[in-house]
Amino acid sequence: MSCLRGEFSVIVIGGGHAGIEAALASSRIGIKTLLITLNLDSIGFMPCNPSIGGTAKGHLVKEIDALGGQMGLTADKCVIQARMLNMSKGPAVHSLRFQVDKLKYQKHMKNVLENQENLSIIQGEVKDIHIEKNEIKGVILTTDSYFKCKSIVICTGVYLNSKVIIGDNIFDSGPNGLSNSKLLTNKLIDLGMKIRRFKTGTPARVNKKSIDFSKVEIQSGDKNIIPFSFLNKYINVKQVDCYLTYTNDETHKIIKNNIDKSPIYNGTITGIGPRYCPSIEDKIMRFGDKNRHQIFIEPEGLNTNEMYLQGMSSSLPENIQIKMIRTIKGCENIEIMRTGYAIEYDVLDTQEFKHTLELKSIRGLFSAGQINGTSGYEEAAAQGIIAGINAALYIKNKSQFILDRSDGYIGVLIDDLINKGTNEPYRMMTSRAEYRLLLRQDNADARLTHKGYEIGLVDEERYSIFNHKLKSLNEELNRIKNLRINNSTEINEILESMNSKSLRKPTTLYELIKRTELDYDMLYKLDKNRPKIDKDVIEQINIMIKYDGYIKKQEDEVKNFKKMENKLIPSDLNYTDIKGLRREAIQKLKAIKPISIGQAMRISGVSPADISVLILYIELMRRR
Repeated sequence: MSCLRGEFSVIVIGGGHAGIEAALASSRIGIKTLLITLNLDSIGFMPCNPSIGGTAKGHLVKEIDALGGQMGLTADKCVIQARMLNMSKGPAVHSLRFQVDKLKYQKHMKNVLENQENLSIIQGEVKDIHIEKNEIKGVILTTDSYFKCKSIVICTGVYLNSKVIIGDNIFDSGPNGLSNSKLLTNKLIDLGMKIRRFKTGTPARVNKKSIDFSKVEIQSGDKNIIPFSFLNKYINVKQVDCYLTYTNDETHKIIKNNIDKSPIYNGTITGIGPRYCPSIEDKIMRFGDKNRHQIFIEPEGLNTNEMYLQGMSSSLPENIQIKMIRTIKGCENIEIMRTGYAIEYDVLDTQEFKHTLELKSIRGLFSAGQINGTSGYEEAAAQGIIAGINAALYIKNKSQFILDRSDGYIGVLIDDLINKGTNEPYRMMTSRAEYRLLLRQDNADARLTHKGYEIGLVDEERYSIFNHKLKSLNEELNRIKNLRINNSTEINEILESMNSKSLRKPTTLYELIKRTELDYDMLYKLDKNRPKIDKDVIEQINIMIKYDGYIKKQEDEVKNFKKMENKLIPSDLNYTDIKGLRREAIQKLKAIKPISIGQAMRISGVSPADISVLILYIELMRRR
C-alpha cells in the first residue's frame, strides 16, 4: 500500500543534464517542483567525456544560457581548458568547447539544485506513474512512497533498463557502476509507448602517472577564454593541457585479431550505437584505409589522476583493452583505472511526442534527454529546458513554448526528433541547421533572451544586461553606417599600410569594415571618437557587417519558412478523406499529426505533390 509523502505540481524523474535543466526551468518559473534521482551523488554526472560544448553542441549550450538555463554558468565555474573550434571556417560554425573538472561540475550542479527556490530533490527509483482518465496524478517509488503531481518530465538518460557490456560480461547497471532504473519501462509500455534499444560506450580511464608525456603532443587551450554564459564577460583560470597521440598498425592488428570477441561484432550487443561517435573497434573495421586514428588524452579534473582516452571507446574484454592501449605511443606502461564498456538502454519513439516534448496521447507527460534517442549532455540539457518550461506552462494553463528551426539549434534538434525520429543516437551538427548563419552562438542571446523573459525564466538582472548589450550594438551599428570617411591622402596612406585599396571617393566606415582584409578594431585610426564597447559586441558588429548580404538572404528564406509554418492544419483533419494523397503520406501524416504545412513538408515520405494536394484541400475546406 502506497504512503503519501508529498504533493508537487511538476515531478522530474532523473538528475542528469536533462533533468537538471527541466527541474530548474519549472521551479524558476514559479512552479513547485520535485526532482527524483537514483543517486543524489550522481546529479550532473558526466559518465562519458569530461567536456561541455564542441561543434554545434556549443551552440546548444549558448542557447540554453540565453533562455535562462544553468549549463553554461556551471561550465564557466568549472572550466580547466577552453578552445574555440572551427576558427579556420566562418562564424556560423565557430563552436566553444570546455574541458571541465567533472567532480566540481557535479558538486556545483547539486548545490544549485539544493538552493533553488520552489525545488526539492530526493533519492529514489520511480516504479509506477499514476494516471486516471488520461490525467497525471502522481508517481510511486520502489519504497512505496507516493508523490502527487499534475505533470511529469521523464529524464532517465541511459539508466532505463540498462545493461553494461565488457566482452562476454553482461550485467544490470547504469554508467560507472551506478544503479539503473529497472521497473519504469514496463509502465511506459503499459501506457502504449514504443520502446527501442540504443547503445553507447565509453573508453578506459587511465592513471596519469603511467603516461609518458614526452612521447605525446601537447594540446593547449586558447589564450583568452570566451565564457559560455552571456552573464560572464571574462574567465581567468590557469588552464591545463590535453594531449594527442595515435593508434598504429599494432593497435589495429590486436583489434582485428580479436574482433570475434567484440560484443558489437559477435551479436552480443543488439542496440544501435552512435554513427558519429563509434567505438575503436568500429573505426578500425569500417575505415580500413586509415593507418592511424587520433586519441586525445584529457584530464578528468584538477584533483584526480584519472585521464580520459577520447576516441578509444571500447567494449572488448578487459585484457584486450589493456593490450591494445599499451601499443599506443606514450601509453606503453599504462595503468587502467576504469575499464571501457558499452551500455545498452531503453529509448522512446519521439514521433509520439509534440514539439513541446509532451506525449500526444497523455496530457502533462513530457520526456527529455537520452531517453528520446539523443546522444550527449548538451542535446539532453537542451531538451530538458524546453520540457521543463512546457511542464510549468501546462500547470499555469498558458500557451506552450515552441522553438522552430529558424529560432535556434534547439528548434532544429526537436523538430528533427519529432518529424524524422531517429534510428540511432542523434547528435547535433551544424550541417543540420539550414539557417546556421543566423543561428550563430555569438547571437544566441539576441535570438532567445527576450523569449526566456516573456515566459518568466530570465530574471530582471539578466534581462537588463541583455538590453544594455542590445542597445550598445544597435547604437554602434547606426553610428558606423552614418560615419563618413573621406578620401584624403592621410586616410589613403593608413588604408594602404593595412594592404587595403585607397579610396577614390568618400565612403562610410560600415563599407570599409565590409572589406575582407579590414575589421572594426583595425580601423580605430579612422574613428577617433568611437565609444568603449565590449568585445562580444565588437565580434557581432564585424560578423553582421561582413556577412550582411548572406544574412539578408537567409532572413528572406526564414520569411518564406514562416509562411509555411503559419499555414495551420486543422487538428481534426481526416487524411483518408483527401483524394490524391499517397498511401505512405496518409500513414505518416496520421501518425505524426503535423500542426502546419511547414511541418508536414519536413516529414519523410510526404512528397511535394502530397503537400500541394493537402494545401488545396485545406483551402477548399476554408472556402466552404
